[in-house]
Amino acid sequence: MNRYPPFTRFETGAASARVREQLARLRHHRRSEAILDEATARLATELNIRPGEAAEQLARMAHHSGLDVIEVAKGIERPPEEPAQALEVPAWVRGMLEAVHASALYLTPIKDSLGRVVDFRILAANRHARTVSGRPAGELAGCRLLAVTPGVASSGLLDDYIAVYETGVSVHREPLEYVEVLDYLLWPATLSVRASRVNHGLLVSWRALDDEELVSGWDRAQRLAELGWGEWNLATERTLWTPAMYEMFGRDRDDGPMPLDELPGIVVPEDLPIVEDMMHSLLEFREAVETEFRIQHRHGVRHLSVFSEPILDTDGLPVKVRCLAQDVTKNRRRERALAVAHEQAHWQRQRAEEEHRITVQLQNTIMPMRRGLVHLPGLTVGVRYLPGEELARLGGDWFKARLIPDGRVLLAIGDAMGHGLTAASIMLQMRSGLGGLAYTGADAGRLTTWLNDLIVHANEAVTVTGTAIVGHFDPKERTYAWTNAGHPAPVLIRGGSATLVEGASGMMLGAFDATEYGLTTTRLEPGDVLLLYTDGIVERRGQDLETGMEALVQAAHMCAGDDPEELIGCLLKRLGGENAEDDICLLAAKVL
Repeated sequence: MNRYPPFTRFETGAASARVREQLARLRHHRRSEAILDEATARLATELNIRPGEAAEQLARMAHHSGLDVIEVAKGIERPPEEPAQALEVPAWVRGMLEAVHASALYLTPIKDSLGRVVDFRILAANRHARTVSGRPAGELAGCRLLAVTPGVASSGLLDDYIAVYETGVSVHREPLEYVEVLDYLLWPATLSVRASRVNHGLLVSWRALDDEELVSGWDRAQRLAELGWGEWNLATERTLWTPAMYEMFGRDRDDGPMPLDELPGIVVPEDLPIVEDMMHSLLEFREAVETEFRIQHRHGVRHLSVFSEPILDTDGLPVKVRCLAQDVTKNRRRERALAVAHEQAHWQRQRAEEEHRITVQLQNTIMPMRRGLVHLPGLTVGVRYLPGEELARLGGDWFKARLIPDGRVLLAIGDAMGHGLTAASIMLQMRSGLGGLAYTGADAGRLTTWLNDLIVHANEAVTVTGTAIVGHFDPKERTYAWTNAGHPAPVLIRGGSATLVEGASGMMLGAFDATEYGLTTTRLEPGDVLLLYTDGIVERRGQDLETGMEALVQAAHMCAGDDPEELIGCLLKRLGGENAEDDICLLAAKVL
């Protein structure tokens, strides 16, 4: 569905009318200039003076008469044309002209009383010769150049011809934006002009660049760079377009190029001010413009990047408008998609930050104690919880060290799989559920089985898992009766030596329904330290778990001491736990 509102006649019509008004003012200005140019050429021919001097004479006439200079110019009648004189033309001149495959003239100088060249007489013309206004070769011989082609004065060609005659240095101008003025009409053309001195005269030739020459270079460029090129002739209202422009503007080739004043009619309404400002800059300020606007294409809205420039004549008035256009719709779509992706990433980042904040609050609520000593019957327990270095990897590690009513001490540690708020929620289920079940007085195996059932049935919509070691310390017997639900084995430090404690290992929590767990009883001695931990202390990127376990046992052997807190600090320092990516939870229980 098109997201842009339909065009209204008022919007597009008003914009097109403003463009047409600008063009009309420009054409009126151009017509006035045409009258002045033609009157200047007539005076120059009649008085045998340079065009610049003729312009000054015209201004003086207007000043003395008190009339507008245009009215004075209109009153200057065209002098009767000189009849073509039967001049004797040397055979070598005729042969030279016929060898030129373009319009060509041989000119001889006309000088004033001071000996200055002010004009040229056409001695001969070849059979190809035709002026921009359409006069054929047969009407040219014997005439003065300014009389038949007054545009040579305003275009600067007359000055070039005089310079070539006086210096002998040839000239070649291409492309030359040439405007012929005849009978108050404009005849613009793009020419290739050459002039050389030959003997006592000038050989001049010119050729109008055809549409194919003007367009072909741009056609090749647009195929390489996906560009389109167009030219609007403001005098003849003739337009040239490369093939890419038709596709870019959604126009059929049979309909021809779009007139300049119809452009506002296909522009998306929101962008009409951009196009109006572009036309104002081109026609009024006569400045090149680089801009971008959207048009209503037959295949939907297109974004066009357009560089436009006015082509000015020697009086500084626009003769043509040229533009180089590129369809940047794909780029803008990519930019919009990128902006949406950035917005989604920003939203996800905000959501992750909010989730992390809630997770931290939840962990602080569940486990307010993150380090320190807990004194229990027969035990001194050091605990430490370190959140992961990366906020997004904040996990579900937990521990439990508490006296239960039957006199035993519950010692447990676990890890809810995953990270963030989900892991913290599962950790809450495990830790709180175990705390409640422990008051039944059941052994660790039975408690772990019930805990597995709780996790499975409380999360039927999704599969959640975790690991844990759950056990009871009996202070009278100095035994630790425990079960392992997929968790790394405990480490026992005795007499300065550390070893892994082997025991019955069962499935991780939440993996299967109705899972039974075996019970292992480990007898402890005074001075023993039982170390429970989560995998964050033994897992490292690029290192297998077995290697990490060996490093932990070695570090425990080196860190053996009387104070559980000092032991934990030593382990973390040796194993780089302070900079771990994942959460770390350590529980060091020293037997008294």
